[in-house]
Amino acid sequence: MSTTVDKQELLRLGDWMPTDPSVQQEWLANIVSDAEKEPAELHPVLHEFGQLIESDSVVNDLFTSTFKELPSKRLFSTNQAPKSPPIRHYKHFLQVLNKLLTTAPTWTDAHNRVGVVGMPINAVLDWPLGASSGLTAFLNPAVNGMIKKVLKAWGQFLKSPESATVLNDTSTGWFGQSGLKALTEAANVNGKNYGFDEVYVCDAAEVHYGFKSWDAFFTRKLREGVRPVAGLDDSNVIINPCESKPYKVAHGVGDGEKFDVKGTQYSLQKMLGDDQIAQPFVGGTVYQAALSVLSYHRWHAPVSGKVSKTYVIEGTYYDQNRTNTGGSFLSKLPGSSFFGKDTDPEPADVTATATRAVILIDSDSPKIGQVAFMAVGLAEVSTCEITVKEGDSVSKGSELGMFHYGGSTHCLIFRPEIAFRSLPSQSSDTVPVNEQLAVVS
Repeated sequence: MSTTVDKQELLRLGDWMPTDPSVQQEWLANIVSDAEKEPAELHPVLHEFGQLIESDSVVNDLFTSTFKELPSKRLFSTNQAPKSPPIRHYKHFLQVLNKLLTTAPTWTDAHNRVGVVGMPINAVLDWPLGASSGLTAFLNPAVNGMIKKVLKAWGQFLKSPESATVLNDTSTGWFGQSGLKALTEAANVNGKNYGFDEVYVCDAAEVHYGFKSWDAFFTRKLREGVRPVAGLDDSNVIINPCESKPYKVAHGVGDGEKFDVKGTQYSLQKMLGDDQIAQPFVGGTVYQAALSVLSYHRWHAPVSGKVSKTYVIEGTYYDQNRTNTGGSFLSKLPGSSFFGKDTDPEPADVTATATRAVILIDSDSPKIGQVAFMAVGLAEVSTCEITVKEGDSVSKGSELGMFHYGGSTHCLIFRPEIAFRSLPSQSSDTVPVNEQLAVVS
């Protein structure tokens, strides 16, 4: 049983990667083919990445070793895998990333395989991360800094009008028959039967449904009234801050380096990045849930009160891959649990290593007291945007911020004096944002 908050389990829970590994395999083959057919001058950030690899002897050795190591992996001898790694050397790797920096995520609907490669850069990095040298390379501070720049450059493209071209009605468009069906089903998580444009602020009659960029689509707003706020007149009702699937609940979280509850380790000090902030929550409760690629990606206040502190902790983007589950495609191939037997590093906890935004709210309810909301970005989510300020008064259900693209999870952290009458544990069902999550006795 896993002893960490497992990144890959969270990604699967949120449908960020297709359940059929051949979808990702075919997607990557197409990206590689397009990059080779239409070679383009490297984006400045990738040119800088190449200079780092060529000028830093340690980084150069690691990247050289990575692509020498990959062909010997036993997974390439299986019938389900390609005969050789699709990424052949570090210059080829940069060339493929160069293609991705001007490509928005597309929907997949071909050969009776439906889904989405919701984390494109993560999908490409599956391969170099499959080698022990590659894993070490991406934990290197200089390489991690370059990944941050790459993700920032991709984020800038996703805010451009060019990124909206995938919001079309073709088989690879998000508003094609199967894509729109999946989006609509996710939008009706509360059992209603609304159209997509009845749930979200958009216009089905306009090109791209009126969204000016991929980022505008991803951070789309809900229409007034479609997610009513539960317990508006009851300060002891805590609402769900995100549209998400319950993942873990840990009660009595200790003050040690790590505290294990039913196979899940949380470190409050590492999660919150500050011993003083963490101390009042020692002995309390951590609730964690996962967001879906198809769902709503803004955050709402779980309680009414005053915002006492806000801050963002920068993450190590691919440190979370240090788990025995392996990558999203490779882990589904026989004998390909490459992070286990080959390197067996210490597992990393995504709630303590990924980019995360923390918002502390002093609740109006004396039975609740201070609550910590933590938005956790996984890999591509290099931007967790907080839209409230310290000192702001917030009403239950009001907006706190949003994720700007990529797989994500969130936590609510409560102090030990709270007595809950109800709090959900792991579930395959998504809980609507603003719905009742817990009641305090």
